[in-house]
Amino acid sequence: MTTDPELDPTAVEIGRFYPHEPDLVWRALTDPKVVEQWLMPSTGMAAAAEGTHFVFMVPTQPPGEIACEVLQLRPGEQLVLSWVDLRATRPARWVVDWAVHREGRGTRLLLTHSGFDINDRRQKMARNGMERMWRRALTQLGELLDRTQ
Repeated sequence: MTTDPELDPTAVEIGRFYPHEPDLVWRALTDPKVVEQWLMPSTGMAAAAEGTHFVFMVPTQPPGEIACEVLQLRPGEQLVLSWVDLRATRPARWVVDWAVHREGRGTRLLLTHSGFDINDRRQKMARNGMERMWRRALTQLGELLDRTQ
């Protein structure tokens, strides 16, 4: 976990620059067929609008499920989801916020996964695990964007 006093310890905050148009990055965040290539498959994500519920299928043994609800949607700019790991002993409701901004000749993607109780040992471990997972996923997203250009 980072010790930067500017960052919120109850959240994973990651910014990445991709040398691709914002529309391409947005599509990679919202098109279920593309999301499956860098994150994981989903059921029910295709018609995403505020209030839409869908499930990410975690490719583990045994398989897991992440229940999501679209909390906020500003097409091309921001997608905010609730995030609940249904396989957890005590599921917590977190929020994942994707913000897309044009920057120079590319796109700045800001990911904030918030709501972790770092005073709870399990939540702190989950937060650290999610940070590692998101870093890998955003690297995979960049590789996918590079291939689709």
